[in-house]
Formats: sequence, structure tokens, C-alpha cells
Amino acid sequence: MSQYATLYRVLEYNMLSYLKQNSFPLRDWHVKHMEQTVVRFVRGLSENATRWEVRLNKKYGKIGKVLKRIEYDIKHGVTNEEVFSFLQLMRTDSIYVEVRACEGSMERLNEIQSYYEESPPLAFNWNNAVTR
Repeated sequence: MSQYATLYRVLEYNMLSYLKQNSFPLRDWHVKHMEQTVVRFVRGLSENATRWEVRLNKKYGKIGKVLKRIEYDIKHGVTNEEVFSFLQLMRTDSIYVEVRACEGSMERLNEIQSYYEESPPLAFNWNNAVTR
């Protein structure tokens, strides 16, 4: 009887190692969406924006809507550390020079970054282990 229990455990372990659940199947898409959302917000409106773009920016371009979209992406697999590191990358990398050159972009970047400060490592707490 014990050999069957051992065999069952080995089979179960093998199945678990092959069939891992993908908790966040579209994680890469959400990372890219978060990056596009931040870049769009920091860049702001162009000087020759159409009335339609102005209308959309008035409705969806506020900090509250942007944070809501980022939180949605975090819910689907993006980590706070990734958001923070991307904000740091936008501040320092030469790829985003054009984005930083726009008028008011640094103020908007500071505004988003104030919501996503680098989080300190959590001490082990049974409540954190249970609820997360």
C-alpha cells in the first residue's frame, strides 16, 4: 500500500512540474500597456492636437484615469517594482529624450512617480503571507 502512495506522490509531482498554471497569461501585454499609458500621459497633448484628441485627453488624460489604468495592469501581473523602474528609465534613458522635452512633462512624470515610490521590502508577516 505504501508503494502506491509513493508512486502517487511521484506522479503528482511530475504532473505539477509539467502543468504549471499561468496566472497571468497576458502579462507581457499589460507591461507594454503600462509603458504606453505612462508615455502618453507624460508626453501630454501636442500643440496641434485635433478637437477629438483634446476631447479624449480631457476625458481620459487626467492622473486619476491614468492611475486606474496602471492599477488594472498591476492587477493583471505587472509589479510595482516594474512600474517604478520604468519611471526611473523614463527619467534617465536617452530613448525618452523627446518625451522629456515636451512642455510640462517632468511635472507629470513627478506626479506619477509620487504614487509609485520604491516600496521597501516587507518583513515576513503571517498576515501578508495569507492575504497576498
